[in-house]
Amino acid sequence: MLSSLLIKPAGPDCNMKCAYCFYLDKSSLYPESKLHRMSEHVLKELVAQYMSLDCDVASFCWQGGEPTLMGLDFFERAIRLQRSHAHTGKAVSNTIQTNGLLVDADWARFWRRNNFLVGVSLDGPRELHNAYRVDKANRGTFERVMRSIELLREHGVDFNILCVLNDITVRHPERLISFFLSHDLRFIQFIPCVEWDESEGKVASFSVTPEAYGEFLCVAFDIWYNDGRPQFYERFFNDVLAVYAGYEMPTCVMKRYCGDYVVVEHNGDVYACDFFVEPNWKVGNILEKPLGELIKSDLLNRFRRRKRELSSECLNCRWLHICNGGCPKYRLICGGVQSKNYFCEAYKRFFSHSHRRYLRLAERFGALGGTYPHNAKRHFLD
Repeated sequence: MLSSLLIKPAGPDCNMKCAYCFYLDKSSLYPESKLHRMSEHVLKELVAQYMSLDCDVASFCWQGGEPTLMGLDFFERAIRLQRSHAHTGKAVSNTIQTNGLLVDADWARFWRRNNFLVGVSLDGPRELHNAYRVDKANRGTFERVMRSIELLREHGVDFNILCVLNDITVRHPERLISFFLSHDLRFIQFIPCVEWDESEGKVASFSVTPEAYGEFLCVAFDIWYNDGRPQFYERFFNDVLAVYAGYEMPTCVMKRYCGDYVVVEHNGDVYACDFFVEPNWKVGNILEKPLGELIKSDLLNRFRRRKRELSSECLNCRWLHICNGGCPKYRLICGGVQSKNYFCEAYKRFFSHSHRRYLRLAERFGALGGTYPHNAKRHFLD
């Protein structure tokens, strides 16, 4: 069942040039133009086809590149189209991931008025953030992002923080968390960065090592745990808690199967996954075949199933019920989909480190009689 669409209305285009970005080079898939923008025709088809599918919630996740490059008018049209199909009785949600550079009061008012959840990319304090997150003129972007965050606050916009763990930030778990909490940023997702450098034939220099990631997770978890009363939401930590509480892993990285969502590029091309926007995993185009048929394709089913192609080491691991082999991207880096996950040792260290305390949290959670909160703006706080 399709849970959401990850939509790239401006394709890979961005007004920043972060060294670790894996999506900028996707422009090579569309060499006919240097500027990639979703047309009105594609937008109309996208909304109409998605809203016609048999699902309770139509979840539109706008991403990039940088989606705000489309301008506010584009998103106002998208909202009008969603409302024009509301007769189906389907609920609609919108999220957007932004680097924050173009955010102004008009954007903030629009997001608040239309109940958007906004993800803002922020890699911690100034020197950590500016190490890689620079604009086209190589200028740091920290101050501009922080101003955008204040605008979101002023206008009552729901937002959370996405922090990339690269070779620099991963060494500073205490400093990152202290910074976020000191600015009352309590909804956070730490995203480990690992990319393959084709020219060097090895993992790129900005990537996180398994050893460093394992250390980060353990230190960050100790702070998050807070004597059994977590004081902030961190997506991975809360997702693991969901498993201990008896629920399915909420996010795709550690689910049993891939395929919770598909990517829709600016021209209507559909791909199996954000990490696999490449010719081999192009499912089709919504202008040539309806989305309802594309999501049932043999190619997409094969993509979903291949996550279960696990090594014997994975199949015999005590933590398999939590990580399910992890994201196939991080297996392919190690040689193939049946290879051990690049982060395997980090995960094992973390699960061993946190196990007893997760059991205590799950027991306390059960005693409270709550339903586990899957939404990124809800968290397990007392």
